[in-house]
Amino acid sequence: MKKEFVQFRCSIYEKKLLRVKAKKSGLSISEYCRRAAFNDRIIERLSEEQIETYKMLLKYQNNFKLIGNMFKKRNPRLTAEVTQLASEIRQHLLNFRR
Repeated sequence: MKKEFVQFRCSIYEKKLLRVKAKKSGLSISEYCRRAAFNDRIIERLSEEQIETYKMLLKYQNNFKLIGNMFKKRNPRLTAEVTQLASEIRQHLLNFRR
């Protein structure tokens, strides 16, 4: 049980930075400061955009693995798969321009 109270002074900028870092880590400012003071592990949580990007990269990894397997087996569907994958990549690249 935590009973003791500790205070420290910081600038407005430092306080905002602590708030942002704590929020990204999914921690309260107090818990973030405790972990930082004791060199405990602080893990930043992924944003929704980062999670979507990660899922997309997993999909591409699986697609490239399938393409590699088709090359080994000389599968005739290879051209269609490569064309489809190239289209999907192009579409994602076009989304970056928006």
